Amino acid sequence: MTAERDLPLGMRDLFGLSDGMAWLFVVIFEVTIVMYMRVNFDIAPPALAFVALVLMAVAALVVLVFPVDPLPWPATAYVAAAGPVSVALTMPWVENPTSFAHQLWTAYPTSYLLSMLVLRGRIVSAWCGVLATGTVLVTMGAFTTWHPETVVRALTPVATVGAVTVFMAIVRPTQRSLRELRSQANRRAATEAALAAATAERDRQLTRLDRMARPVLARIAEGAQLTDAEREQCRLLEAELRDGLRAPDLATERLSTAARRARSRGVEVTLLDDGGFLGVPEWVRHHVIDAAVEELDTAEAGTVTVRVLPVGRRWVATVLAAAPTGDRRTEIDTAGAVHVST
Repeated sequence: MTAERDLPLGMRDLFGLSDGMAWLFVVIFEVTIVMYMRVNFDIAPPALAFVALVLMAVAALVVLVFPVDPLPWPATAYVAAAGPVSVALTMPWVENPTSFAHQLWTAYPTSYLLSMLVLRGRIVSAWCGVLATGTVLVTMGAFTTWHPETVVRALTPVATVGAVTVFMAIVRPTQRSLRELRSQANRRAATEAALAAATAERDRQLTRLDRMARPVLARIAEGAQLTDAEREQCRLLEAELRDGLRAPDLATERLSTAARRARSRGVEVTLLDDGGFLGVPEWVRHHVIDAAVEELDTAEAGTVTVRVLPVGRRWVATVLAAAPTGDRRTEIDTAGAVHVST
């Protein structure tokens, strides 16, 4: 079981296949399996030959298309059993073991499937499939009544799976090194992406700060006496900058302008962002902005609190307006529907 716990790289990593080449490999492998199994229609009853062909063809797809290594256990069990079952269906109809037309054709694709199982990280399961195939052959008298040449052909799964197992034992240290290199590359790429995102956000905030605060800061640095209008401008500017830090996803030009106008009318505005926009469509965010702007434009006094709720809540955001004439609560759900209650 140790070999199965030593997770190998995926087949695409092992062979260096691109997506297009990987699918070409899948098609070639599938065609190979079907061509071998087609010969059984000249030997066994068509119904049994068809069942065996379907079993092997599906197993060929399963062993290649699953993206997870090692192969999941249900898929592993099916692939390991498909070969022995197909052999049991077709072997009794082989009449002349020395004839080319009456070879045990199913043994060849069985060996290929079990070899692929080794490559998918299920070495023990592959050898269980070999043992099951051998049990079927012994039970049906393959090694007592058949010609020696056919017996050798029946042992194809043992030779093929054995060779692939030895190959995997040789390349496993290289796989570990490649896996570690890939892990290091992924960590390095993640670190570089995080640094790039942090740098971009810092540059964006510095540009925004420079655009909004530089004129006022220059006046203060010159020692000029600020007028009441300029002090009010500083108050509004400080609140807007605070919004950008506490609710960056709400800091759009429309909402910032509406919040500034509301504050200039004496309305207390609070913007909060707990990350609820993560994973919701962009148009839902637009609905939240529209609802907040509408509430801010109509508010003449009191408070307006716009909050983006945490991820996983029923509501994406709420807009609560508390005024002397009454309170109003606007809620926007994950589907973008707006619900207003007073």
